[in-house]
Amino acid sequence: MILYLHGFDATSPGNHDKMRQLQFIDEDVRLVSYSTQHPRNDMQYLLNEVSKQIIASEDTSPLIIGVGLGAFWAERIGFLNKIKAVLINPNLAPQHNMVSKIDRPEEYTDIANKCVIDFRDLNREKALCILARNDEVNDNDATANQLQDYYDIVWDEEQSHKFTSLAAQLNRIKAFKEG
Repeated sequence: MILYLHGFDATSPGNHDKMRQLQFIDEDVRLVSYSTQHPRNDMQYLLNEVSKQIIASEDTSPLIIGVGLGAFWAERIGFLNKIKAVLINPNLAPQHNMVSKIDRPEEYTDIANKCVIDFRDLNREKALCILARNDEVNDNDATANQLQDYYDIVWDEEQSHKFTSLAAQLNRIKAFKEG
């Protein structure tokens, strides 16, 4: 089972395309949609929903994948549910770079402060980070610097922030899920 978390642009047709591509790895791909506007509510909803999906599945190695803002959540929700995560162009600081787009950006700071101290140390090697060199939204060099001590970093030379095609990364994602 693969749980897919969309980014801030929840209604983008690219989400459906990515989910279809992920079916080459596992035919059980499930969208877990959330509001993107209310971080504290999103956190509680995602924790509950992902937990329910894991319990309902017989997959012994479920995977959570998120793009952009969805990767922010995939890292944390994956850690809290003890499952592997794939982070695609993660937005690591929505409290700073989404101020004009969401209602309560300060809630991301609150969530980070309530998170387990040094959770990335505890989550070491349980996430795979895929970064686009051509990301026009995030500074992926800074993202790599923040995450490289904890997770494998894979650079994609072709994709942009929305990462419309996962084709070049599917074998790597599959190996990570099964490994």
